[in-house]
Amino acid sequence: MTDASTPAAGPHGYIQEKDAYLKRLRRIEGQVRGLQRMVEEEQYCIDILTQVSAVTKALQSVALGLLEDHLGHCVVAAATTGGEEADAKVREAADAIARLVRS
Repeated sequence: MTDASTPAAGPHGYIQEKDAYLKRLRRIEGQVRGLQRMVEEEQYCIDILTQVSAVTKALQSVALGLLEDHLGHCVVAAATTGGEEADAKVREAADAIARLVRS
């Protein structure tokens, strides 16, 4: 039995790009630590906001890549199978897109 966190078939769609995602997330982690330092050092607020924007864009890029991988793998596999699982995966993807648009 599958649920929203279980792939339709095989490993998650992002697995082939896992190392690239981890590298990007580590870079983002470093950027966030840099933001903390900037606040601790009481740097100019516009400079901090510029870096917040860069981190936000980097996270959005990761999110869009994961979404593309999910659509291309999990949703396509579920659509091929059809039925309730396909409906659930499409709804899940639509909900994820809605969350990204709101953020």
